Order: sequence, then structure tokens, then C-alpha cells
Amino acid sequence: MSEARISEAQISDAIVPHPAEPNARKPRWLPGRWFARAADSDVFYSFRSSRLTMVAAAVTVLFFLVAIFAPVLAVQNPFDPAQLQLMNSRIAPLWTADGQSPFLLGTDEQGRDVFSAILYGLRISLTVGVLGVLFSGALGIILGLVAGYFGGAIDSLIMRIADVQLTFPAILIALLVNGVVKSVFGNRLDAMSTLAVLVFAIGLSFWVQYARTVRGSVMVEKSKDYVAAAQLIGVPTPVIMLRHVLPNAMGPILVIATINLALAIITEATLSFLGAGMPDTMPSLGSLIRIGNNYLFSGEWWIVAFPGFALAALILSINLLGDWLRDALNPKLR
Repeated sequence: MSEARISEAQISDAIVPHPAEPNARKPRWLPGRWFARAADSDVFYSFRSSRLTMVAAAVTVLFFLVAIFAPVLAVQNPFDPAQLQLMNSRIAPLWTADGQSPFLLGTDEQGRDVFSAILYGLRISLTVGVLGVLFSGALGIILGLVAGYFGGAIDSLIMRIADVQLTFPAILIALLVNGVVKSVFGNRLDAMSTLAVLVFAIGLSFWVQYARTVRGSVMVEKSKDYVAAAQLIGVPTPVIMLRHVLPNAMGPILVIATINLALAIITEATLSFLGAGMPDTMPSLGSLIRIGNNYLFSGEWWIVAFPGFALAALILSINLLGDWLRDALNPKLR
């Protein structure tokens, strides 16, 4: 009888891996399998079916790549005064009669190569936009989770603050925050501090949409059985909110983040155009447009035209991606 029991145990151990084995309960993550599943998904099929979306994605990726590799592609560093020469100011684009090499898109009043200034300004605009979206998304998601999960007075307080903020345009909120910070610190802010202020101002302007969307999803999900089961076995509340409830709201969050990226870039460009953004020594696309606007009717049209075209193309491509993503993640349109 004992020999029969031993043989049965040996057979069971041979069939079922021992829990102590490293690969017994942790299947290996295969990148090829993940990419294969992504390629067969409805979202990727929708992406391949829309040529306009593919072009918009290619343009957006191109803008990010040229911004990352700006030091390699640029003729000069427009942020370095030692590389600028006033004798090269207001030179026309290269293909015109008055053009000079190597200034492909001409120069501005300080002798900066417009093409190089666009590349470096694109880095500033994208940095402020991405960081602003990340900050507003993190703030809105946390407040939405807290408001939807706990409810009560906390929910009422957060939603009333959100309702009050919705009565003001986002650009006014950003102007208010930016003005208050600059009035407190005055001229002690350098270029990087100004960039941080812009990120903070834009982040406080766009958190409401995330908070309201996440709150609605949490109020629906927290009454389901899997949340009650997690509470019953003693899973901590932050783990339930972040690991179990939040993933069900990621679709709308991605759509809002994509659209808000374009809005954040426009907001930064507006602030810089009004003189409340990046300084002239470290210009973004909005600052370049503001500088070139002073020479629009004096014949130097290229100083404002090319930064304006770059900003318009960037915003249009991001908005097209946001519209496609909204339709692709909507189960009613599949």
C-alpha cells in the first residue's frame, strides 16, 4: 500500500510542476506573442484601415523624432548666443533670390537659423505639452479615484471644485497660475523654472476631464462582484483602485490624454505668444511666432510663417490621432 501511495505521489509530481520551480506558475512573457495579439486586435485593424490616421501618426512620430535629434539636424544651436551673428539677420530662405547657405528657411532678426529655431522650439513645446498632460492626468486620475471610490463629502468637495473650474476657460486658469507665480518670484525665474511653471499651470487647467471620467467609471465598477471579492479577502484599498478599478477606465483616459496633448501645446503657444511663456533666449514655437509677428508686414514673412506651419501641422496630426482613437476604443462603433 505504501509503495502504491509513493508511486501515485511521484506520478502527480511528474504531471504537476512543483510550486518551488521558478517557471511553475509564472509563464514566460513572449514579446512575439504580445505583438501578434496586438496586430490581430480591432484597434490595429482600424488603424490600418485609415490612411489618414496612418499619415497623422507618421507626421506626429516625425515631429517627435526631429525634436529628439535636434542637435544633430540643426545648423546651429539657437539657444547659444555665441553661435549667433547679427550680420546674418533677416536672411531670406535658401531657395529665394536673396537666400544664403546653410539657412534653409532663412534667419530671424537675431541671426538665428529659422529651421534650427523650429527644431529646438519644437522640443520646448513638446516637453511642456507632454509633461503638462502627465501632470494633469496624474492629478485628475487620483482625485477621480478618491471621489468615486469613497464618495460622500470628499466626492462633493472635489466635484464642486471641478464645477467651479469648468466655468473658466483653461487659458485663463493657466494665465492666472502663471501670473501669480511670476508675481511672487519676479525676475528670479530662469528658463527651466519658467518651463516648470508652464507645466504646473497647464496641469492645473486640464485635470477636471480626467477626474470626472475616472469618477464615473469608478462609481460603476466599485459595485461589481470582483471589487467586493477583493475587499473580502483583504486587498488594500489603493491596490483595488489602481490594479482592479483603474484599468477599466484606461480607454477614455487615453483619448482625453491625446486630445489634451494638442490643447496643452496650444495653451503653451498662446501663453508664449502673449509674453507669459518661454523667454526669447529659449523660445518655443509660440515665442517664435510672437517674434516673427513683428516682422510680418515688413517683408520678412518667413520668420512667422514656418513656425506657424509647424505648429499647425503638429496640432492637426495629434487631433486626427485623438479622433481616431476615440472611435477605435468605442465598442459601439466596432
